[in-house]
Amino acid sequence: MRDFHKPGRSAVYALNGMAATSHPLAARVAIDILQAGGSAADGAIAAAMTLHVCEPHMCGLGGDCFALVKPAGEDRVLALNGSGRAPAALTAARLRDEGHRSVPPQSAHAVTVPGAVDALCRLSADWGRLELGEVLAPAIRYAEEGVPVAPRVAWDWGREAGVLQGAARSHYLRDGAPPRVGDIFRAPGQAEVLRRIAREGRAGFYAGEVAADMLASLRAVGGPHSEEDFAAATCDWGVPICSRYRGAELLEHPPNGQGATAALILNILEHFGLSALDPTGADHAHLEAEATKLAYDARDRFIADPAHTTRLEHMLSPETAARLAALIDRERALPDPAAAAEAVHRDTVLLCVVDRDGMAVTLIHSIFHAFGSGLASDRFGILFQNRGAGFSLTPGHANELGAGKRPMHTIIPAMLRQGGQVSLAFGVMGGQYQSAGHARVVSNLLDHGMDLQAALDAPRLFPVPGALELEHGYGPEVAADLAGRGHRPHWRLEPLGGAQAIRIDHARGVLEGASDPRKDGCALGY
Repeated sequence: MRDFHKPGRSAVYALNGMAATSHPLAARVAIDILQAGGSAADGAIAAAMTLHVCEPHMCGLGGDCFALVKPAGEDRVLALNGSGRAPAALTAARLRDEGHRSVPPQSAHAVTVPGAVDALCRLSADWGRLELGEVLAPAIRYAEEGVPVAPRVAWDWGREAGVLQGAARSHYLRDGAPPRVGDIFRAPGQAEVLRRIAREGRAGFYAGEVAADMLASLRAVGGPHSEEDFAAATCDWGVPICSRYRGAELLEHPPNGQGATAALILNILEHFGLSALDPTGADHAHLEAEATKLAYDARDRFIADPAHTTRLEHMLSPETAARLAALIDRERALPDPAAAAEAVHRDTVLLCVVDRDGMAVTLIHSIFHAFGSGLASDRFGILFQNRGAGFSLTPGHANELGAGKRPMHTIIPAMLRQGGQVSLAFGVMGGQYQSAGHARVVSNLLDHGMDLQAALDAPRLFPVPGALELEHGYGPEVAADLAGRGHRPHWRLEPLGGAQAIRIDHARGVLEGASDPRKDGCALGY
């Protein structure tokens, strides 16, 4: 129970349906769709498309998505991979020959083919109850009429607007400046694209005038993308990876997502008995940082396109976790992690929806960096993601850029299963941080017995090359202790990611929702 004398928020409780998103309008849209008879899949699609307008720097039609889906009346979970592929004409050798050591993030070379639209259309066809046009109607309305810019969105927009190039500046700036809090942002071009998707499904995006606009815009800045690349875009259904922590099963999206990294962090930490430690103390912080370094080193060596990830079982094995745990000294920090191909923090949107029949969806949607590549299509203003920056250019690396390959992805949806039943849909946004964030939330819940909202509110840390980044929720005495162990504590200006979660209380028939205060959003139920 939180201290009601202090600022904060309570978890939200409801009986019939719940949505948790990073923007109140998207949460409300999801609830409206559920009350209109839609499934959790319908609600998730409607919320995701609304977030294109509410948080255009984080997600959009030109991005990717992943989802975990628990069907109504079942406890199996399906994994939907809606990540796009590199153009067939682009190779790592070409970029190395041009003198690049990594994929330039604000270039057409970093633009992988958008995968989210195909995946959301597939999710609608397979698990939706409503017509796609009805599901997309709220997002179309908001794109046409506009939405007031929320405080966190305005803060991000002002800090990141410098990456916008060419047509993107006219679509996402007003007289050359980012919008302020409360300014109305409209996206009429995206409203038109959504109308075409509503009428024609994926063909309204991957063919015709919309595809022509995207291809012409990319080719104008050196992109090698082709009509065939867009026509071939397709999502895949699969099975999540599963690991155990303190009697619960953690379900994560398989590669090319980084979900196995969260599992490995927890597998390492299980050797140290975190429940006996102060969750905001130096001992806990040290162990969390050390396990994260080791797990991310494995991630950067092994996680890649599903067809190129060959060491997944090794990464998830208890023996691997035990060997890595043995490398941790409780009093001395390991060396800093090596910089990944794209090691800076980036953000995204994650949402959770549960309906009255028990379907649960965790969906995460992203254009990677803020405003993606900074490039947008001329006519419709579709921002292009820069997921290709997640590729390696090292010859022979599993994640080496290659024609038609999917890059290693940071975005990961998650669920927990306890006693054979899915008990939690959740996820933590925040680029590279997400795996560490999943491990932190699970530990908060299972090691420390925090309630759902408190588990999201708790302070976070993340080791990066040259620093151990700390949120301000840690005390200065913790930072001093960590420095004495060889860490380089650094207070972050911006918070680490954001999170959404919905707990399914099977015994009482109640849904509990929580939403991260680091964002503008909320959980709503009915």
